[in-house]
Amino acid sequence: MAMARWRTDFARTEKSDGSPVCEVDLDVDRMLHARLNALLADAGWLSEETADSADRLAASRVWVVDPIDGTRDYIRGRAGWCVSVALVEDGRVVIALLDAPARGEVWRAVAGGGATLNGAVLRAGGRCEITGARVPADALPKVDRDLVAVEKPNSIALRMAMVAADRADLVATMRWGNEWDIAAAALVAEEAGASVTDALGAPLAFNKPDPHAFGVLTSTRGIHAAAVARLAGRARAVIR
Repeated sequence: MAMARWRTDFARTEKSDGSPVCEVDLDVDRMLHARLNALLADAGWLSEETADSADRLAASRVWVVDPIDGTRDYIRGRAGWCVSVALVEDGRVVIALLDAPARGEVWRAVAGGGATLNGAVLRAGGRCEITGARVPADALPKVDRDLVAVEKPNSIALRMAMVAADRADLVATMRWGNEWDIAAAALVAEEAGASVTDALGAPLAFNKPDPHAFGVLTSTRGIHAAAVARLAGRARAVIR
């Protein structure tokens, strides 16, 4: 549905926080809500494009959805976007799907059952030294010039998935983010053997009353502690 309208003319605007939204976001959101509700009528719903309801907190299972993650790339006609769907059970992601049709990629994960990309089993890389780590970035700050910049899709979910596929070693954000941006990708990365925490190294939880977390840090297991140590001061400065 999103692919059919990519690179066509559609309505677009900005939300109050300055982030972009287009009519395709809203149409895909409505379609997914109807289809997924038909699969699990008792599941709650948390989506970027649906007004949040406290009713989800009473549900043991909740769909956490971003109908188009990477809307800026979608609007610009670039391929760095995907549809992100996660099923959360008692605060943990148990099923995840990232569908990136413009890239010909479908990422899947099941808790305890591994992760795949187009059916091929995923294994995160084994890097143990942070120097030389591959980071999806347009440009690196001077303090991080010992890292290596690689392709950066607008979708944070796809950047996290790059660690799962050994296309990157480290992805970090230093700002408040939303559960729907990272829920599915977190399970994909974890099931591929990567480490995923918030920006300060704390475990992630989902379907919280306030569905936000400060940053996300996804990396190979061997450099995660070093990444937390490198970024902790910056993260605390942003929080202050």
